[in-house]
Amino acid sequence: MLCATYNIQYGKGKDDRYDLERIVAELGNPDLIALQEVDTFVDRSGMIDQAAEIAALLPHMYWVYGPGVDADASTFVEGRVVNRRRQFGNMVISRWPILASANHLLPKTALHGQVHSRRAMLETVIKTPIGPLRFASVHFDHIGPQTRLPQIEAAKKILLDGPATGATWGGPFDAGWFDNPAPPMPDDIILMGDFNFSPDSVEYDLFIGEMTEHHGRVGELRGFVDAWVAAGHAEEHGVTISFNSFGKRIDHCFATPRLARMVRRAWIDNDAQGSDHQPVFFEFADTTA
Repeated sequence: MLCATYNIQYGKGKDDRYDLERIVAELGNPDLIALQEVDTFVDRSGMIDQAAEIAALLPHMYWVYGPGVDADASTFVEGRVVNRRRQFGNMVISRWPILASANHLLPKTALHGQVHSRRAMLETVIKTPIGPLRFASVHFDHIGPQTRLPQIEAAKKILLDGPATGATWGGPFDAGWFDNPAPPMPDDIILMGDFNFSPDSVEYDLFIGEMTEHHGRVGELRGFVDAWVAAGHAEEHGVTISFNSFGKRIDHCFATPRLARMVRRAWIDNDAQGSDHQPVFFEFADTTA
């Protein structure tokens, strides 16, 4: 199973050209895709529904979109309202049906003199060849630990408490309420996205576990593993975005421990030009089958 994460910067490439076809071509043919910074009806990206445009380029895939920012973009034409929403958010694309989804708005603090916006985590339930799992696309705040740490705490609680919270609906099957049995709520999680922090940060410690002098990273069994490291890479290796020739790995794939043991390969497409970020790929294989 091949998974990919890509912050597409609303389709704006390193050459300042907007090109969603280029984004899709750079992704290739993964089974599960997590996208961030997808616009709908925003002036900068041409007032188009980017989620629908991307989906049209992948007609064999299932998809769902979840905005962090949601504002009015409606027009009034010939006596009729053309209802549109100006949105900025995350997208999940899957080779297999998306059994359920939930868009979680993350905590936001009003700041003085800083441009920032509401962030979200889009959580889905998908039945895959390696078993049913929850697959989520997230975009944490870019400002700093002050704004990110509350978001990380909230995201971890949502994901790790998922089985206790239960599926999007539950109880005895009753066709008068729902026309299908409730979807599963698996323990297994793959969380991908633009985390806006690197492995030398307190945020990384909060997700993966603190680095100790004698025992290395000490992660919790009920927690997450960095799939990049599980694939054999060093934490400090890899660049997914560059600032003035200084690169960082801030686009991650974190998996629960059972899934992390299935990671076989991970790589960054350093040649991709479709965004200010680079797409990152992770291959999972169930060796117990």
